[in-house]
Amino acid sequence: MLLTLALILFVLWALGVFAFKVTAAFIHVVLVIAILIGLVHLFRGRRI
Repeated sequence: MLLTLALILFVLWALGVFAFKVTAAFIHVVLVIAILIGLVHLFRGRRI
């Protein structure tokens, strides 16, 4: 679930930077959130 959310946020960041030229500060905040979620997922691992 977290990895999916991180991927979605990363794709939105990429679209914002390359396609829509949205405000730079907001787009970089989205990127930071995506990276943090990805790191949380990486360090927590899969719990069965």
